[in-house]
Amino acid sequence: MSDLAHYLRISNLLAGNLDIHSALSSVKTEIEKIIEFDHLDVCLIDTDKRWATAYEVGVETAWSKMRSHVRKAPIRDILLGKTDHLLTGNALEDPRFLFPGAVSAPIIDHELRSRVSVGMKVLGEVVGSLNCSSKKEDFYDQSHLEQMRILADMLAPYFYALRANEKANKEAIIRAEILAREEGLRLGALSLTDALEAERQRIGMDLHDQTLADLTRIARDLRPGLSEAQYLRLQQQVQNMIQGLRDIIDTSIPSILDLFGFHHAVQTHLERAVSYDSAMRFKVDDQTDGAIDLLPETTRIAVFRICQEAINNAVLHSNASLVSVLITKSPDDCLTIRVSDNGKFQPHPRKPSSGLEHMKTRARLIGAKYDLSTSDGTQITIQLHQATRQQGETINENIAG
Repeated sequence: MSDLAHYLRISNLLAGNLDIHSALSSVKTEIEKIIEFDHLDVCLIDTDKRWATAYEVGVETAWSKMRSHVRKAPIRDILLGKTDHLLTGNALEDPRFLFPGAVSAPIIDHELRSRVSVGMKVLGEVVGSLNCSSKKEDFYDQSHLEQMRILADMLAPYFYALRANEKANKEAIIRAEILAREEGLRLGALSLTDALEAERQRIGMDLHDQTLADLTRIARDLRPGLSEAQYLRLQQQVQNMIQGLRDIIDTSIPSILDLFGFHHAVQTHLERAVSYDSAMRFKVDDQTDGAIDLLPETTRIAVFRICQEAINNAVLHSNASLVSVLITKSPDDCLTIRVSDNGKFQPHPRKPSSGLEHMKTRARLIGAKYDLSTSDGTQITIQLHQATRQQGETINENIAG
């Protein structure tokens, strides 16, 4: 069969392939009938012109497992437009392929001595290179170079189109993922808003049922001629009412957080959450020298709310003997807040997922990574990378608080 027949078969085989590797694999056998090789690859320049991606058949090398910087590719002279081909009888000794910083390990590791490479062009612009290698020395000559030119001219438009389609598909997937995240955040924010409204209603009921009732009772008991015992009893009722109001205010607005900082606010919440007669131990360990207090206010409040929810779950439902809060910072400036207990994971019996979902939503709204582990007790972990911390400045304070 003549080379022309093989070229026609290559054109037919390319039709119907929607990805680059499948297209290259489908024509491998026909190309081998035109030019023998141990390794064949198509190297395409990315749209930024700085990086290149290789797709290979035959010997499998590291080239197809990574992107290479154009200036470090062994075929850089072709990709940079300095020449339209490279032909060598022994690439293991050729400085055009083995220069300082070159990604030439596959040539050395697989002893790809003879190489012939030809630029792939579309509308006169270099878009990549077609590369053929043999382990035999001095295997390729000028006639092979001409065959490679024909193959490169045939394959370039098709592979360029496939690459554009691949890029469009990736962008479509990214857009779909962004839309899905935005929808998830929207639904999560709605759920959190509902929860906050329920919390406001609870606070209103507490004020009505407790504070107003206490005030009404005190007003009724206030009269001239009170005995010292009656006066002391009313004074105690007033003190109790004031403490009740403080508890309600602290629940709605974390004033301790503003006044004394994150460490003290979490410590205080733990002390209030754990009853006096409980054997449960707790500790707060901040190894960051107060780094959380440098965060934007809404971000800091959101993290505090997550810790409150996690602590409440641990104290009320886990039967743990130890609850701990650990704050650390990695060398790359990533803040990690971990609330742990050594009990059994037991979601709220009446609302089995709402608390967890609200924690997750709060984390997503401030750009934090949320993780729940129940393999050894329960650990709620929040990670805030430096690049995402400033997102807290744009979050509505009503959502964070």
